[in-house]
Amino acid sequence: MVSIRLMRKGAKKDPFYRIVVIDSRQPRESKAKDIIGYYDPLKEPPDIEVDLEKANYWLERGARASNTVKSLLNKVKVSNSEESSN
Repeated sequence: MVSIRLMRKGAKKDPFYRIVVIDSRQPRESKAKDIIGYYDPLKEPPDIEVDLEKANYWLERGARASNTVKSLLNKVKVSNSEESSN
């Protein structure tokens, strides 16, 4: 099964995450099938960048997003719709 989840990067006490598509049986730091975005929680406000076309592509093919990635995708979709309405 394929999942969309976070892959931790960065230094100790300085986390940075990539949003990746990976086989769900693989460890967190394994080679990803695709990198669809990133998340930087230390910036104010947190920096979230996601390629929505790639995310939709993988979700349509049965990939399951983790709970954290689902919430990040919802935040990105909400912010994109607000920007397009302005």
